[in-house]
Amino acid sequence: MTGTIRVGIGGWTFEPWRGTFYPGDLPQKRELEYASRKVTAIEINGTYYSSQKPESFAKWRAESPDGFVFALKGTRFTTNRRILAEAGESIERFITSGVTELKEKLGPINWQFMPTKKFDPADFEAFLKLLPASHDGQALRHVVEVRHPSFRVPEFIALLRGYGIGVVYTDKNEFPEIADVTAPFVYARLQSASEAEESGYAPKVLSQWADRAQAWARGEDPADLERLAGPSDGAGSPRDVFVFMINGFKPKAPAAAMALLAELAGRKG
Repeated sequence: MTGTIRVGIGGWTFEPWRGTFYPGDLPQKRELEYASRKVTAIEINGTYYSSQKPESFAKWRAESPDGFVFALKGTRFTTNRRILAEAGESIERFITSGVTELKEKLGPINWQFMPTKKFDPADFEAFLKLLPASHDGQALRHVVEVRHPSFRVPEFIALLRGYGIGVVYTDKNEFPEIADVTAPFVYARLQSASEAEESGYAPKVLSQWADRAQAWARGEDPADLERLAGPSDGAGSPRDVFVFMINGFKPKAPAAAMALLAELAGRKG
């Protein structure tokens, strides 16, 4: 048995995608409808910058097909602070803003930290304790995106595993690469798309990512990715996997996501 692998992009409103990814005559108001039928997940970035209305979450849910999933960026007002232990009110305000209107299409919430934020074990654990496991009777999944090299230590991995919180894997050279699985799901944000490649990534690299995604989904650790700690407690259990093509050369993100989906689909045949 394996978990579900979803591949997507960051957002759906990006002018260079019009006429390339989106048909030239497609009304802008139908871009989510179109994008959500070409990829299987979208990470919403707007929730990082400002509050959204419950009606917006409900509308996005209605415009996307069955089985589609939205990941959300947690608000910056939670993560961009000196003392994370004081973020409780900000977290509650975000969780109660209407995110559960997405219902079964609500994916992981990504709490992204600035590259200057260093690992403070006590304060970071205080933050993890504030993340609710559910709201309105709906289970919540959380993942943290850390960007300072001080987090690349076994102590950080053990801390996340203790709370069942995921960690973002990134292929961007400027950020720490953390391939350890710390939750019942895996969340990768790929940020090295190249303008020179037709699909953003070379076919060989996309095949490699398909191998890794399938290994994660089977409950395995990809053999070619370095880990800081031992295998997770849930090793061998199926996991859901989220792979987002975020940037590098952002105009190629939809092509990269669709190419990876095609590679995965071809392996089922």
